[in-house]
Amino acid sequence: MTDDKDVLRDVWFGRIPTCFTLYQDEITEREAEPYYLLLPRVSYLTLVTDKVKKHFQKVMRQEDISEIWFEYEGTPLKWHYPIGLLFDLLASSSALPWNITVHFKSFPEKDLLHCPSKDAIEAHFMSCMKEADALKHKSQVINEMQKKDHKQLWMGLQNDRFDQFWAINRKLMEYPAEENGFRYIPFRIYQTTTERPFIQKLFRPVAADGQLHTLGDLLKEVCPSAIDPEDGEKKNQVMIHGIEPMLETPLQWLSGHLSYPDNFLHISIIPQPTD
Repeated sequence: MTDDKDVLRDVWFGRIPTCFTLYQDEITEREAEPYYLLLPRVSYLTLVTDKVKKHFQKVMRQEDISEIWFEYEGTPLKWHYPIGLLFDLLASSSALPWNITVHFKSFPEKDLLHCPSKDAIEAHFMSCMKEADALKHKSQVINEMQKKDHKQLWMGLQNDRFDQFWAINRKLMEYPAEENGFRYIPFRIYQTTTERPFIQKLFRPVAADGQLHTLGDLLKEVCPSAIDPEDGEKKNQVMIHGIEPMLETPLQWLSGHLSYPDNFLHISIIPQPTD
């Protein structure tokens, strides 16, 4: 991997200004002021909102509090999706700050997984990392690591420590020079216009003739509707970390630089905003 530290840093330190407001039907003993926070794009809602929880619980009685959950414009927010992905998918065309509603009642069982503790987030995160390495290196790299390395990856994410995380994660981004890339690229493509949670298929970064596959090649194969407008007019935006990478960008470079900490490229296909 070309060691483009600046790109990795920019991705890691991406923040979304957010305003949390308590749902109007929650019972409080006094008025609940909104709470403002810069959310890290690469983290998970339930990992970085302890302060939000404490802030609102101060104005509530213990018996009115059950599991916290978040919602944006009527859509419950999946805590196991990275924050940046949720924003790109649901709110990228709206004005900042991102307005999130906080609930302590009526947990939407059909829409959300429960998150009983930080352990649940860690288990989900490590499971994604292992799946990504199975695709990239047949699991060889992650399986050769010690338990303390796995812990360092998790603690790096949890405590927002870029150097601590990347000291280990760089090993997961290496590949033999003669192969020009990973075995397969770990990616998931999300669309709000379908019921399907995401698209995920096996896709190699290098074609049989040795040419590097691009983001455009991937989309043409697995989600052609995203980039082939019938009438020639651009209908969608293809977003990763809040930017629209050029479709000519090699997929291997994107995987090495714009993957989330779980080692997946999370790609949002969203309708082109109308001015």
